[in-house]
Amino acid sequence: MLSQQTIDIIKSTVPVLEQHGVTITKTFYSNMLRKHPELLNYFNRANQARERQQTALANTVLAAAKYIDNLQAIVPAVMQIAHKHRGLGILPEHYPIVGENLLAAIKEVLGDAATDEIINAWAEAYGVIADVFISIEEDLYKEAEKDGGWRLFKSFKVARKEEESEEVTSFYLVSEDGEKLPEYKAGQYITVRVKVPGDEYTSNRHYTLSQPSNENEFRISVKREDAVDPRGVVSNYLHEQVNVGDTIEISAPAGLFTLEDNSNPVLFVSGGIGVTPLNTMLQTMELGRQVAFVQCARNEKAVAFKEQIDKKVNELNGTYRVLFSDENGYVTKEDLAPFIKENTEIYICGPAPFMETVISIARELGLPGDNIHFEFFGPAMSLDSLANAN
Repeated sequence: MLSQQTIDIIKSTVPVLEQHGVTITKTFYSNMLRKHPELLNYFNRANQARERQQTALANTVLAAAKYIDNLQAIVPAVMQIAHKHRGLGILPEHYPIVGENLLAAIKEVLGDAATDEIINAWAEAYGVIADVFISIEEDLYKEAEKDGGWRLFKSFKVARKEEESEEVTSFYLVSEDGEKLPEYKAGQYITVRVKVPGDEYTSNRHYTLSQPSNENEFRISVKREDAVDPRGVVSNYLHEQVNVGDTIEISAPAGLFTLEDNSNPVLFVSGGIGVTPLNTMLQTMELGRQVAFVQCARNEKAVAFKEQIDKKVNELNGTYRVLFSDENGYVTKEDLAPFIKENTEIYICGPAPFMETVISIARELGLPGDNIHFEFFGPAMSLDSLANAN
């Protein structure tokens, strides 16, 4: 338990963090990765290059300060981060390194304003927050080990590759040891760890499992990115250099973005490769639950899983609509309003600007926060935003 004095000091730093938070986290990452380059094996360097990781951490630190007297408010967001940490193989011994460098960055950026009293308060608060993450993540590791799962990474062989569109290829993965695979929920993801030729460090990426649970194989569906886009380092490596018979390392399934088990009407809204978790959820649905699926893509060539979605939606007596931004522009309130009924639950996945637009539309159409479910790619959402999603 934190003392009231510590809580008051942490809360008093909120205005400073609002002003200098990103500078602090940029300094933190720069210093820490210089001192501990081995941690580059865990961080997504594309997010680092675009400063998304730095901004996300700044938002996280700010939210922790705001909610330091009510950490329960950010538990849902903490759980999302903990799932990603478990998928990446983050361990308890990493937390002291982060804490030491974060406190040093606060001191470096704020200078004399970072008094011993403030640094000591943040050291105490960080210890409490780190213990929460470590405890939750250990529970997730133990859960992953049940029923055929494993703790960190395991070798899988590529059984086959299939093109889903001009941009998307599916990889079917089987355990190299021949063991049956653990059951997972539609919408969950695995973490792929690869060593790209010419790169000193390993690269990790989260990919949604793009078919319902199957004890014999996993499937991920990967979009090819622009060759000069740093986001495409792993995706393009998989497309171009990983072939049938090759092996890659993956973590056990993780993630909280899954279909709620109730009878409410469902509206799926996908943008680009964000279709993968939503299609997987759709494929697990049974007749009797109302469903509509709005799939957004740039054009016909970029659409993946169209035949699968169309077939399943017809089986469920639902509605399927495809929108092309090259022709129709971006999704609008008028596009989604016909599918919003009483108690509708909307599931959204896609690039960050798309997500923000659709979430805003859903709220404008009167959907309560509990009925709006979403998954961002990468560190696009802050703890503060997630805490206030409902």
